Order: sequence, then C-alpha cells, then structure tokens
Amino acid sequence: MLKQEPLYEGKAKRVYRTDDPGKYLIEFKDEATAFDGKKRGVIEGKGKYNNLISSYFFKLLSREGIPTHYLETVSDREMLVQAVTIVPLEVVVRNVVAGSLSRRLGLPEGTALPEPVVEFYYKRDDLGDPMLNCFHIRVLGLASTEEMERMRQLALKINQVLKHHLEAKGILLVDFKLEFGKMPDGQLVLADEISPDTCRFWDLNTRERLDKDRFRRDMGGVAEAYAEIWRRLVGSEEHVD
Repeated sequence: MLKQEPLYEGKAKRVYRTDDPGKYLIEFKDEATAFDGKKRGVIEGKGKYNNLISSYFFKLLSREGIPTHYLETVSDREMLVQAVTIVPLEVVVRNVVAGSLSRRLGLPEGTALPEPVVEFYYKRDDLGDPMLNCFHIRVLGLASTEEMERMRQLALKINQVLKHHLEAKGILLVDFKLEFGKMPDGQLVLADEISPDTCRFWDLNTRERLDKDRFRRDMGGVAEAYAEIWRRLVGSEEHVD
C-alpha cells in the first residue's frame, strides 16, 4: 500500500489516496479546534491517541457485528480504511446531560437521561452544524427515511456496546458523535473516528472529564486525559495492538 496525494484535510485529520482506489489512509493530527474553529491549539500526542483509541473501538464494534470502514492500523498516527462517501450528517447519542443539551433543556450537567437521545446535525461549518429533524434531512436530500432509521439503529447498538465495555473500564460514556459513510453498493458503515475528540468520557466514580472538554473549557491536563483513556482501555500507555 503506497501513500499518494492528499484527498482532504480537516480540523483533526488528513485523508490520503493510496495506490488502491478502494482504500484511503487517514492521518491523525495534534491540532485541536473548538467552537467552530474559533479556538485553536495543539495537544501533544492527541493524533496518536485518537488513532489508537479509534482503532480499538472499530475492532471492538466489528466483533459485535457493526460494519465499519476500518481495515488496519498502519502506524501510531495512521489507519487504513475503505473508501466511502461520507453522509453529511453527524449522529449524536446522549446518555447524560452535558454541553449544549444542558443549555437547550435547562437541565443540569450530569443528569442521567432515562433513555438514550439520538440527534442529527448537518455537517456544514458555515452554518454552525445545525441540528436537523427528519423532515429537514429529507427536504435537503441528505438521507432517505430508511437510511436515517438504519443510522439510528446502528447508533443505538454502538451506544449499547460502548457503554457496557467502558463501564468495566471505569469510564462513563456521556455522549458521542458518529459519522457514517456509504460503500459503492450503498451499504452504510461507521466511519470517521471514535475518540476523546468526538466523545465525552467521564470517570465513572469521580465524574472527572477525560476528553476534549478539558481543551474547550481551559481545564488543563488535556494530553494526560487522552493518555488515561488509552491506558484504561489496554492497561498500558505503551501497548499497541
């Protein structure tokens, strides 16, 4: 597999073509942004941990029957994935009130929800990634009713698997963002990443934040939090599967 020209560069990742047109190489960066790019910084080691943590979760979910774009971990900062067409929607699953949900519903952060809440957001930086309902999504032609239902079902199954797995590691899965892609045959698969950049992870007992909120809220200890998630998952910061 030979790395070729860059296809896309986002806030946290670069995507490269390879000599196989059906496969892309994703490189994870240390750069960090928040609040639609208004806040920027560098978190030392973030790219490595996001790559390794995402690889870990993709493997876990694949074993549980969730289709993903993941193929293999190439290096500390790179993974090989199937080439997919990303659906321009972010699917957010919430188990505990935090962030914008607290402001919207007037509930204090940390309030446990009686059931998971699934939300869809439009991937449009210029619009501020607005939340959409099923009517908006159909009118804009972003996904069919059947595709929305499939993403919802997959998101809830992913939530169930991750919650159970993380609780055994002393981690509370507060909420998380997913992205899905379409294979050439139209099959929807989990894509993008699952990491402290895209999830809220709290210590199960102390409620200490172990995710990107430490960067958003100037709490310090950001790199240490990412390393701590990896350590809890595999038992050692040095272990690479």
